[in-house]
Parts: sequence; structure tokens; C-alpha cells
Amino acid sequence: MIIEFDPLMTWLIVLGALVVLVAVFFLGRRTGAQRALSRVRQYAHPANLSDGEVDDSARYRAALIVNPTKTDVRRLASTAEAICRFEGWNPPLVIETTVDDSGEGATVRALDEGVDVVIAAGGDGTIRAVASALAGTSTPMGIVPLGTGNLLARNIDLVLDKTEWALRIALWGRNREIDVGTAKIAEDGDTHIFTVMTGLGFDAAVMADTSDELKSRLGWLAYVEAGSRKLAGKPSQVKVTFDDDYRISARVRSVLGGNCGRLQGGIQLLPQAVIDDGMLDVLIVSPKNLGQWLGVLASIAGRRVSRGLHTNTRKCQKVVIEAGEELDVQLDGDPLGQSSYLAMEVMPSALTVRVPTVEQRKQIRAEAWPV
Repeated sequence: MIIEFDPLMTWLIVLGALVVLVAVFFLGRRTGAQRALSRVRQYAHPANLSDGEVDDSARYRAALIVNPTKTDVRRLASTAEAICRFEGWNPPLVIETTVDDSGEGATVRALDEGVDVVIAAGGDGTIRAVASALAGTSTPMGIVPLGTGNLLARNIDLVLDKTEWALRIALWGRNREIDVGTAKIAEDGDTHIFTVMTGLGFDAAVMADTSDELKSRLGWLAYVEAGSRKLAGKPSQVKVTFDDDYRISARVRSVLGGNCGRLQGGIQLLPQAVIDDGMLDVLIVSPKNLGQWLGVLASIAGRRVSRGLHTNTRKCQKVVIEAGEELDVQLDGDPLGQSSYLAMEVMPSALTVRVPTVEQRKQIRAEAWPV
């Protein structure tokens, strides 16, 4: 029997194969060849098929890094597993943080398991720890905000009070590349990652002096209470060097370097900061008495800290602060101890985070659940 080949059909088959190869190539460049092939297999096996109809190796898998002090781990894991099943994913790898590992080691373990997304469920400390391990990799980070500040979640416009939606965004949200900052409190010391802002002086002293019990009762207002007790402190002499070529010397209460600037209560501490512009915004706060603090508050309220009353900001890629005395240091709201030295630098587009798609935002506003 002679088999005749239709030239048009042959051409279509070849063209289809080329399209698949090109898709694998470009997806592979961004997320790794293994994930690209996994995505191709997903289209070959739609997510709404039953468990018996889809090979487990063709499914995505998420890791859920949970701070057990912030939530009921069993309940959250059960919710995550149900959502993953609904979305056609494998059951998540669930790892709890510990006193000795706030999330960085758990994230490394998850990466070794080859997961497709790592979801940080906790406060700013947990999110920073997970980000520290994911920075510089192509694996995206999802966020389930469970803390008092939830600073990164606020700055990328995530939902703060809808756990189910936060989990679903982590699975199928849009990838967004953002900058992260690095900080050192000694020239030859360890490098720490931060996603929002790091500071030396007044702000760090407030973080260090805020009661955990009061935070659980009052939320972010606990920081206001601690701040009111710190206003009467004395300025400190510092030298601030921007990008190795511009230096100022001043008496200040606080110096902050920010990757983004939105705080609780809708406060824009750094209104010109952009989370993916490859720059740090450095804020210098220099009131000398309680009366001048009113000018600082007015500048912040009016979003004029760039040249406000006793405030000034400057954009840079690197900054070094040298103080004449030991001052408190904070990292994304977590106290880091005291130092007379703080160096910060930006890592452009170093972290991929999952943010809501346009369609997800519409459904969240409509309080709808996808079917």
C-alpha cells in the first residue's frame, strides 16, 4: 500500500514543532528548561482532568514556608492543598520555620526539591528570609501576609486579608521582577537582604523598643506608641557617602535606605521610591528638638520629604553611613542590633514575586471566587 503525504499537512506539523521548540527555548531562558517542559506538559494535560488522568510529574508543585507563630499551620496547609488540587497542582511541600531557621534554610531545601514557586506565609521577617534565598534565582516568591507590617505585600498591592486569594495569586499570578537591597553593619561582616527599607537611628530604635504583646493587641499602632517615647533623643553625628563620590556630614536622628516607601496606615515615607527602578532612596531625618519633629511629620504627610522640613532624600545605588557612636539598626522592621556602620546597595531585578493579574484584581474587587 502506498501512503501519500499531504504537503500542507506536513508543513503544518513542522511549523507546530518549531513553535513548541521556540516556546521551550524562551521559557527555558527565564525559568529553566525543566519548568518550560513542565508548562508544555501542562497544556498537553489540562488542569481540570482528574488525578488519575494526569501524570504527577507533569504537574506544578509549590512550597509553603510557614511561620507557626503567625497562624494555624495545619489549617493553612489544608487550605493550600485544597487550592492546589483545584488548580491542578501537586500537593504543596509544607515546611515550618523555626527559631534557628526563619525561612532561608527552608527555602534552600524547597529549591533542592525543584518546586515551581515558594510561598512565604508569615510576617516581614519570614518574607525577608525567603527572599534572601530566592534573590538571584528564577524561582518566583508568593506571599501570604500574616504579620503586623506586611510591608512588601503593601508595596506590591497584594491582598492582606484574603488568605485563599493570596495563595491563588502565588500559583497563577503575574511574575514581577523587583529590586532588593543588601546591607552590612560591618565592612567585613555578613551581607543581609532586605526588600523594603533598612535604617540606622531613630526608626531602628522604635522597632527594637516595640512590644510584641502590644503589636498583637494594637497592630501597627504599637509602633506609634514606641515612637512617641523616642522623640526626645539627641541627634548623632554621621558621614553619609553616596555612590563613592558624594559625601555629606550632618547631625541626624535617622538615615534610611528604601527600595520602596509605603508604610502602614497609607503613609508614604518615600513617595518617590520605585521598587523596580534599580535605585535606593535614602532619607535623612534631622530634627533637633520636639518642635522640629512637627516639621518632619508635616513633610511626611505632605509627601515632601525630598526637600522637606528637616528631611532630605537622594537616589543612589550604594550608600555608606558612618556614625560617631553605636546606633540601632533595623532590617525591614526587624532589629539587627547596634552598629556605627551601615552600608546598603541595590540589586536590580534580583527577585521575582507573584502579583495579581488584571483579571484576578477584578475578581477580588467583585469578591468573586473563580470557577
